[in-house]
Amino acid sequence: MLATLCSLLLLGFGAASAAAKPPQDGKRNDTNAPAHAPTQPAALADLLRADPVYVTDQLPRDIPRSTAPQFKKLAQRTKVPTYVLVLPDQGVGSDRLLAAVHDRLGRDGLYVLVDDMGVAEATAFGVRAPADDASTVALYELPYDAGPLLSFERFTDVIAQGGKKAAERAEAARQEDAAHGEEEKLHIDPVDRDNQSFVTGIALSGVPLLIIGLSPYVRRWWRRRVTGVGAAPKAAGPPRRLTARRVEAGAAVLVAGAIALGASLVFDQETADAAPPPTASDLSSRVDRVADGLRKGGPVYSDPESPHVLDSAQRRELEERAREFGRGPVFFALVPQLTEDESGGEPELFVEAVRQKMGAKGDHGVYVVADPLGGSIDVVTYDVRIDANLVAFDLPDSIRYGDDDDRSTDHRLGERLDDLMTYLDKAPRTDRPETSSLGMDDEPDPVEENELSPLFSGDFWPGLMVGAVAAGLVFGIVAALLGILRLAVPGLRRPRTTSAPSATTSFEAPPDPSRDYLRRTARDELDALAREFDAADEQSALASAVRTRVWDCLDTATLLADRDPDGHVDDDATPADLAAAVALARAGRGALVGADKTCCALNPLHGPATGWRDAQYAAEDQRLRTIPVCAQCRVLVAVQPRLAHTLRLTLPGARRGERVPYEEAPGPLPAARDGISQLIRKVREYAGVQ
Repeated sequence: MLATLCSLLLLGFGAASAAAKPPQDGKRNDTNAPAHAPTQPAALADLLRADPVYVTDQLPRDIPRSTAPQFKKLAQRTKVPTYVLVLPDQGVGSDRLLAAVHDRLGRDGLYVLVDDMGVAEATAFGVRAPADDASTVALYELPYDAGPLLSFERFTDVIAQGGKKAAERAEAARQEDAAHGEEEKLHIDPVDRDNQSFVTGIALSGVPLLIIGLSPYVRRWWRRRVTGVGAAPKAAGPPRRLTARRVEAGAAVLVAGAIALGASLVFDQETADAAPPPTASDLSSRVDRVADGLRKGGPVYSDPESPHVLDSAQRRELEERAREFGRGPVFFALVPQLTEDESGGEPELFVEAVRQKMGAKGDHGVYVVADPLGGSIDVVTYDVRIDANLVAFDLPDSIRYGDDDDRSTDHRLGERLDDLMTYLDKAPRTDRPETSSLGMDDEPDPVEENELSPLFSGDFWPGLMVGAVAAGLVFGIVAALLGILRLAVPGLRRPRTTSAPSATTSFEAPPDPSRDYLRRTARDELDALAREFDAADEQSALASAVRTRVWDCLDTATLLADRDPDGHVDDDATPADLAAAVALARAGRGALVGADKTCCALNPLHGPATGWRDAQYAAEDQRLRTIPVCAQCRVLVAVQPRLAHTLRLTLPGARRGERVPYEEAPGPLPAARDGISQLIRKVREYAGVQ
């Protein structure tokens, strides 16, 4: 205990003695440091004496020196003398560094240390400024990727607010951080951009495809299950289905445009962090000063901004050993190697840049880069008689990395550099000069490195494909649910008839109907024609010719489908007879509203024709023929006349899976192409009725 008390008293006495001797000209007397190499605090004090805001040239990728005017402008908002040092991360002891700089500068004010993450330390000397509260607010109110400039801006805002408000704001920031954790980051990384592109692609393809595919399906499901097949308007012009499809297509285009525009506005980030782009001067400043220092100041250059890891004796001995090295000049650069520097933390790239700046003096020799912050040592040789592998790959770890990771110490760099010179002195002499440089590519461009890829690139294209697949899956799920709903709810089952409040001339029918479909549709159409005929006849609204025509259609359709007649469609009726019965029944319904006597030549089940169009009627016949078509086919043929044959009606054949064009079917059905009157005559001949 007594020994401890004595030690404390001695330390206190030493500190008091040092404090009692004010610095002369801003510098402390240091017998271990040569006059031309002031200590780190003294060097930083000199820099602040010249300008109260100093921005390092060692972090151009994160904090370019060209941002100094912005830091100065923000510092003026504090309303007290403010001295700002923007430096690489100094590790532990940042508060002691500010105190030492203040001691050597001899000026009261607010001293702030900023590193690549933000405000690292702040202390007020002789002025009233809530430095601790401002640091707390900058730490907790901003996410970790806010960047040093925004962090310093928030810091100065709180300083300008004053004591009580600053304390309240700091306490609120602490409580908010304890309750909700860290703030959401401000910037995204390339992985986030890939995710944004992927999601945008899914939405841009999936949603419009669902509108185009699912909307018509639901619309048809509702109309067929609730209002009945064939219920269509009597108005002239394009059928309602075609109009709906145009609306759906337009909606899909609008939605796609809205998604693309919305994604561009929401995902508008262009850079991966807050760092502004550095200028060419920002990227060359440190290389210029290191090269100038080696060219004019001797073989050892010690970065004035960093902790000094060599005392005077070590520096003199290192310089002496460099001069005595007999295989070429040796250059020592004691500067940090950081991923944020101009070389991206690559010592070999840094050495190459310095060598080029040194001109003829640096053409050949041994370049040693020692990091005073991290403690690593790297060696690059140019045209010296040393085996390149000995320095590039075989350098002992005890020299390259040491065994001390504590950044608050000197990493024993002086001893390790002395060991390095011993290692180089003992290296075998080669027959010819060798170079250990690997000829690495140029350092990554900081602007390109920080830029995010465009939103509509990369994973956007796979997203489009996934969106299409997802739309298909959703369509299948909805279709299955609607099918289950139809079976579960009796009111949604298919109606027994296709009758509507009024007669119609537009009908739907597939080009390849099944036997069951034909039997069911024949029954429904006969019932519908009978009801509509009776209703019109009771009102005496039919002309004699129309009445005769409708009766002929009903009579011949019944002859084909119900020969008994027992009021039911015959079980043994052939597909061709059933199709002819449907065509006649629908022609009769069309006659009630004044439709033409000609059937749709592509599919007589569509009912009366409404016009004539040039179309390729058969796949094997490449010619275009003028044929009568219904309203639906007329629009489709007008767009794709060469594909009209795909709409032609085919019927089940004698063999399983066989389809027969309706013109080649047995019975009277082929006569439908020649008009309703000809079909009626053929049916009566077929049935043996005059």
